[in-house]
Amino acid sequence: MEVSQKKPAAGAPAAKEPAPTLASGKYTFSKAEALRRYVLRKQNKSGKGVSVAKRAEKKLKAQYVEKPFNKGTRVVSLKKRPNNYPVKTLLRKKSKVVKRVGAPKVRKSLTPGTVLILLAGVHRGKRVVLLKSLKSGLLLVTGPYKINRVPVRRVHQHYVIATSTKLDIEKVEVPANIDDAYFRRIREKRLKKAEGDIFAQKKKGYKPSAQRKADQIVVDKQVLESIKAHADRKILLAYLKTPFGLSTGQFPHMMKF
Repeated sequence: MEVSQKKPAAGAPAAKEPAPTLASGKYTFSKAEALRRYVLRKQNKSGKGVSVAKRAEKKLKAQYVEKPFNKGTRVVSLKKRPNNYPVKTLLRKKSKVVKRVGAPKVRKSLTPGTVLILLAGVHRGKRVVLLKSLKSGLLLVTGPYKINRVPVRRVHQHYVIATSTKLDIEKVEVPANIDDAYFRRIREKRLKKAEGDIFAQKKKGYKPSAQRKADQIVVDKQVLESIKAHADRKILLAYLKTPFGLSTGQFPHMMKF
């Protein structure tokens, strides 16, 4: 393709180098390149983006050069075009959520000595006495074990109902070793597959340690003494023994515990 260009007369100001053109309505530049050039022109007019010194420097540098091609010449861009163009990213920005430090807050109704109703787990429906809240935000409760077979255990506050019945446990001293680490189970490492019948092997069930049994006796003895000191001790003992349940026409959101 030949491009005819007139040379400027002697003494006349140098004309701008023309951009290459193509015949039959085809565009020289891609959509991305055309958009980039459009944005640059807008920035140059408004005076934003490129400084005056850089613009003057760009004007001095030649962007196109004329090279011989077949019997004529052709205009070639000195700047090499990129092979890949950036596309619109669909990745969402990461949310700046501040992580909470420390244990979660415990409800105001969950004070030491309050009788709770368990809503989940093996002992759901049973009533227990709240001893204290641990550093993890979990609640330390006991049945006592002698009354309703609920041992000293941790419960999440979302899975309990606080009742209006309270017990004076100011004199109850929970052993200092009962904390979150106290309830962690030691998991044994898996051994290699033993030869023989796999169905003959029995899974080891959980058995409380001697330390845990001793701590249970210490805690329950103090809680039972505070129950005996209560004015309505007979009603309270029967209340802790009886599991919670709803009969026909009863709705928990309309009840006062």
